[in-house]
Amino acid sequence: MSAEEASPKEGGKPAAQQTALEERLIEMIKLNGPISIADYIADALGHPHDGYYNSANAIGADGDFTTAPEISQIFGELIGLWLVDAWQAMGAPQELNLIELGPGRGVLMADILRAAQVRPEFAKAADIWLLETSGRLRHEQQKRLRQDGRRIHWADKFSDIPAAPALIVANEFFDCLPIRQFVRVKNGWRERLIGLTPSEDALAFTLAATPAAPDLPLPPANDAQEGDIFEFSDAQREFMADISRMLTTTDGRALIIDYGHIGAGLGDTLQAVRRHAFWPPLSEPGRADVTAHVDFAALARIAIENGAAVHGPITQGVFLERLGLAARVHALSSGKTAEEAATIHSGAHRIAAPSQMGEIFKAICVSAPNLPCPDGFDL
Repeated sequence: MSAEEASPKEGGKPAAQQTALEERLIEMIKLNGPISIADYIADALGHPHDGYYNSANAIGADGDFTTAPEISQIFGELIGLWLVDAWQAMGAPQELNLIELGPGRGVLMADILRAAQVRPEFAKAADIWLLETSGRLRHEQQKRLRQDGRRIHWADKFSDIPAAPALIVANEFFDCLPIRQFVRVKNGWRERLIGLTPSEDALAFTLAATPAAPDLPLPPANDAQEGDIFEFSDAQREFMADISRMLTTTDGRALIIDYGHIGAGLGDTLQAVRRHAFWPPLSEPGRADVTAHVDFAALARIAIENGAAVHGPITQGVFLERLGLAARVHALSSGKTAEEAATIHSGAHRIAAPSQMGEIFKAICVSAPNLPCPDGFDL
């Protein structure tokens, strides 16, 4: 979800309209007790029948949020050229897995492949793998991408993708992976869970009855004040470890772009979006996109621990400018009407300006350790 696309005013809690998923969660909590926020996010987004990505028209102007590739074709075109450069830095292998994690409607991959036509050998080498669990989104990806004999495969799990030299793109993927939250209480940390209101007819935040386990990656209690919230994601860390091990074993690079922070800070970043506005995260699960900010420093540490090299993070705006955003805007605008040129400039502004998506979104590159510094990340 693009934070730039959501209204800062949440309004109040909307009139209750209980979903089938909410009913099941309430019954489960009545029987077994509160659940973790991570379990809630996993169900709210990925439940096979009632999860958001399996039941909602999420992306685009008519959906709930808009991503950078949907805003401007320049975003995907610059990444496509970046991937060609990365492939050449790998020695231009004749067999390559081009992997996108969470490819949405396939717009980013379509723009990547169009830009990559500058090197036809790249397209010949690439086996395209799309990690996608939503049948609805797979159908859209198939309509958009299956042409010209492209070798496109879909995977339910990252481990389903065969080992080979790889280039991986993940745009607004890590923010959708489940997080856990912990609250600083008088005597240390306790996990923030999801239970029920006193009337037991709605979901509500609560605290675990026992202190957090001592082996969890929590900051010292003395570094926080009572009521502070700390977040971390087992799922994000495990995914980064899997990516890093693949790259160090088979060669390649991963480009990760998402909204988040550099360094483990305190604060509650759990949020939901519906119809391009903020939405209460526990309201009508399955009908809103639920996400949290990405801790890029944590991702970098995991990558390094697993033998990979890390470049960045840098802001999305800086990254796109270094890749030639201004020149591409000029080239696309040439010969266009004033209205068409204004649309091109407006899209570029939205994806790169600090006041829009350019500052809160970050880019990080994880590489096999033998590769040179990637384009856009050198000073």
